[in-house]
Amino acid sequence: MKKIRRTTAIIAAGAVMLCCVSFSGHVFAAEETDVQAQETQAAASETMPVEVKAKAAVLMDVTTGKVLMANNENERLPPASITKIMTLLLVCEAIDAGELSLTEELTASKDAVSKGGSQIWLKEGETMTVDELLKAACIASANDACAVFAERIGGSEEGFVAMMNERAQELGMKNTNFENCTGLDDTVTNHYTSAYDIALMGRELLRHDLIQNYTTVWMDTLREGKTELVNTNKLVRFYKGTTGLKTGTTSKAGQCLAASAQRDSLHLIAVVLGCETSDDRFNGAKAMLNWGFSNMVSYKPEINSELITDVNVIHGIKSSITPEIPETSGTIIKKGSQENVKQEINIPVDVEAPVEKGQVIGTVTFTLDGEKIGEYNLTAAEAVKKIGFLDALAMLLRAAA
Repeated sequence: MKKIRRTTAIIAAGAVMLCCVSFSGHVFAAEETDVQAQETQAAASETMPVEVKAKAAVLMDVTTGKVLMANNENERLPPASITKIMTLLLVCEAIDAGELSLTEELTASKDAVSKGGSQIWLKEGETMTVDELLKAACIASANDACAVFAERIGGSEEGFVAMMNERAQELGMKNTNFENCTGLDDTVTNHYTSAYDIALMGRELLRHDLIQNYTTVWMDTLREGKTELVNTNKLVRFYKGTTGLKTGTTSKAGQCLAASAQRDSLHLIAVVLGCETSDDRFNGAKAMLNWGFSNMVSYKPEINSELITDVNVIHGIKSSITPEIPETSGTIIKKGSQENVKQEINIPVDVEAPVEKGQVIGTVTFTLDGEKIGEYNLTAAEAVKKIGFLDALAMLLRAAA
């Protein structure tokens, strides 16, 4: 009997030990998961100096394309109506190319009026001008208006989507594929982009000054005041310097926003994807924009012309040539660091003739704390032929006269 009890006790002790081991394993696994989460959060905080509650985010300088902060910026995510940035870009490019005019009237088809979601309730056969449809697309995010544009420019929405994807490739949008022109994602399976790619196409759209005539409008009307339009981007009304750009919301995508703003010569675009609430997307975008305007400045370096010397031309009909100084472009640097910018001028003592007009004969490099922030070529303002026998003889005769 004692032997049985002893055996039972040993079994019970073993069971307790197994439970402890099993439980401790779960504890260790949970602790490891927590550590991984903390490490991921720490890594994100290193690149994100502000709190942004989003699956992915990026802040980009519009002028240079430089990324100022980012988190999961290349992750492929559904963009919802932010898709329309590409639609609007193709519309603006068609207008610039003379293929479309603001006064042209477009007719809504049966397919266009059946899009659903955000719309201006176009009726089949109804006509609106390009100007009116741009108001509808930019301010009210109207899917039916975008479909009308797609059919006019691409011949069909399918043809237009092919143009969208082709343009995306040209812009270097490596993590993007469009299946429609609106961002509606109830039936699509392969419609995605990334925060970084959105910043790229948003930057390209902002090159067209025309678009800000629509993306900066808070309220407007259509149909002689019968249809009211209210901008889905609250920053247009409440954030200083807002230039656009586009909101997006679906159950798959969550709350998304591409917000752009300009103060003085600094133009920034902030993108947030996959936010849980509308407040999260607007607060996140504002936090990034505020950080950018507080910490960065647009800077245009100036080449010191006094340091640009003439270059001797060997065996040329002219003995020297003066380098042509190029126009510099703006860059973005930290506020207060302008005084630390250095320029290095590299000009050879001489060059061999012949020299072609526009030939590079020197460089000017600007650096900040050892990092190159700009490089410009010094070029020949005129051509210099190589001297021949007759040229030499003529020069001797002129000297002797």
